[in-house]
Amino acid sequence: MANPPTPPASDSLVHLPHRPLPDYYPSGDSEERERFLRRTFDDTAVDYNRLERILGLGTGSWYRRQALQRAGLRPGMDVVDVGMGTGLVSREILRVTGQPQRLVGVDPSPGMMREAALPPEVVCREGRAEALPLPDASADFIVMGYALRHIADLSAAFAEFRRVLRPGGTLLILEITRAEGRLSNALLKAYMRGVVPLLARVVSRAPATPMLWRYYWDTIEACAAPADVLRTLAGNGLLQVERHVELGIFSEYRARG
Repeated sequence: MANPPTPPASDSLVHLPHRPLPDYYPSGDSEERERFLRRTFDDTAVDYNRLERILGLGTGSWYRRQALQRAGLRPGMDVVDVGMGTGLVSREILRVTGQPQRLVGVDPSPGMMREAALPPEVVCREGRAEALPLPDASADFIVMGYALRHIADLSAAFAEFRRVLRPGGTLLILEITRAEGRLSNALLKAYMRGVVPLLARVVSRAPATPMLWRYYWDTIEACAAPADVLRTLAGNGLLQVERHVELGIFSEYRARG
């Protein structure tokens, strides 16, 4: 009988989602970074959905729903949306399950959650991925949409996902990653760091919104490599870890509890 695979050493796991970005929080201190993110997302929540539609060229809703279904989301599951923000992923969850009473959203930004406009049966809780305000083995499906780059400690968050998932439950992490080719990546950067912030200046109501979308790209560019994310998921006890990629930039990290 073959020996089980040896889990990665703890010192090989990734903690920071990306290197410090002193243009946004000069000291690079983790507490300063958290304050910056909380303030920025609270301040720009009023513009977030409008800018997301521009960024995704109107396809974001369809893509999120397809990714959820690819990962196996179905009615009858207890679902947690980590980093729920303004409810963009939560709304697609409800399109699939139709059961708002079985959905919990968690986010550190009260301002973002106030913009979610979800059914009253959905439970919205202020909290962080590294310390989910949820009991052990309470979820069949956990999803985190485009928030991996904003958490403080990947390994701690993945350990929390493992704790909250029921045995055999599903984890889905949606993220935008750098394109493989130099030209493709340059075009993506020009769009996300140039065109979208420029449009934001025209349509946004919050002064910080253009800066948020520049930060969005800078975190993508500096983010931990997919191989490191996969290794850290497996190193925290998650099983059947895999990555599916759509259009070269939309990464779907999937795992089982």
